[in-house]
Amino acid sequence: MNTPETPIIQLPQGRLRGALENNTHCWRGIPYAAPPVGERRWRAPEPVTAWEGVRDATRNGAACWQNATLCEEIAGGDPGAFSEDCLWLNVWAPKERTAPLPVMVWLHGGGFTLGSAGLPPYDGARLAARGVVLVSVNYRLGHLGFFAHPALDQENPDGPVHNFALLDQIAALRWVQQHIEAFGGDASNVTLFGESAGARSVLSLLCSPLAAGLFHKAIVQSGYTLPDVPRQRALQQGEAVAAHLGLENATAAQLRALPGDAFWALEKPFNLHPTPISGDAVLPEPMLDTLLHARQYPVPVMIGSNSDEASVLGLFGVDFAAQMTRLRRERRMGMGLIRLLYPGLKGDGPLGREVCRDMAFTTMGYVMMRAQQRLNQPCWRYWFDYVPLAERKLFPHGAWHGNEVPYVFDNLTLAEPLCQHVDEQDLAFAGQVADYWVQFARAATAQTSVLEGPVRWPASTRRRDRLLRIGIHREAGFRVENRFMRARMALFCRVMSRLVTLD
Repeated sequence: MNTPETPIIQLPQGRLRGALENNTHCWRGIPYAAPPVGERRWRAPEPVTAWEGVRDATRNGAACWQNATLCEEIAGGDPGAFSEDCLWLNVWAPKERTAPLPVMVWLHGGGFTLGSAGLPPYDGARLAARGVVLVSVNYRLGHLGFFAHPALDQENPDGPVHNFALLDQIAALRWVQQHIEAFGGDASNVTLFGESAGARSVLSLLCSPLAAGLFHKAIVQSGYTLPDVPRQRALQQGEAVAAHLGLENATAAQLRALPGDAFWALEKPFNLHPTPISGDAVLPEPMLDTLLHARQYPVPVMIGSNSDEASVLGLFGVDFAAQMTRLRRERRMGMGLIRLLYPGLKGDGPLGREVCRDMAFTTMGYVMMRAQQRLNQPCWRYWFDYVPLAERKLFPHGAWHGNEVPYVFDNLTLAEPLCQHVDEQDLAFAGQVADYWVQFARAATAQTSVLEGPVRWPASTRRRDRLLRIGIHREAGFRVENRFMRARMALFCRVMSRLVTLD
């Protein structure tokens, strides 16, 4: 029986029973593609088989195979059970729905090896309550999501395919186009947004010919400039991984016979690089090449990063002082100029921390802004620098990588350990941040130049370089700045093709 407490949605594949959560309707674990197992491993997603009766949609599906402990420590919570059968999504919608609502589609982060659409910080109830339909997407991770091998190439006469995780995301966007109206969503107003690897996914889909027309605006949170893995290198790595697992000169059937949990625990040199593979049908050219030549899909974009993105680089073992030593050997980088651009920083460690942050993360916003300007599309840039008073000793350098996510979702009370000590100021500030994101989803168009909020947030249009500071020196507040870090960004943009590979 369809009631406000147990809402039932009719799809072509069958009926779904959801639940009422925080006065918002929610459907969890909805399959958007057939399970990518057995013969479907390392293939494009296939359609869902219809089911009989009413399918329960009140629980998250299984996460893709990964390191559960690491996910809980750094990716937002316990991912739950694991399986290759991981192509599902969640939908939140306001309890009362009349006119079609803007749709926001979330891609989680985790370096393409961690995470799940069902983690607590990604709960979509509070965004949906603002008048949107929120969709969070699960996708294949690790080598199950990105893999190249000569044996698999032979199966694709129309061109190689390596970015299976991106194909999953494209399939989810197609599902949204076909079915979101049943949940009250407007299929002609879809905002794709993500953080870290989710942001890198958004950037990649902006550059993929297969994703054109499936979304209408994009939000990029902490997208990074690390270069894509070239196809030939990915093929070599795939053969090395297969040999490491006991399969020299492997056939496709032998590769697919490997257990699904054989890949997630691999360590260097067999682990996955945190970027997609360029040179296949999904991503024909490197993402950075596409953006530097302004060949991305023309939609309004919001993009930004956090004040201590270097935190995640440290987790991956990056030695900031050693990076400065490497830069000294790179004459085109202009080390003397770099020091002038970072006054007051003494020692290679502190200097390297900020230089690596800006090269890997901050510059991405500048690159996107310039690409958008060339297409005459608006670009809203931000810099997130808010740290709750109770966490300032824990985060002395500013907002940690991923710290903005519970503010964007207005979910401070669901994010560990933040939920243990949030105060009224933190909650109010999160609400203001979430309001900006929803307004972008609702109102941003190619003709829009300003988003309203605590301060008017202007887009960076032609010949205008503007940015919203979200948090001022870790304190609550918003401020628009012109030409933010302009000299640094211009320098790093010029040498983007010679970025340091942090491996």
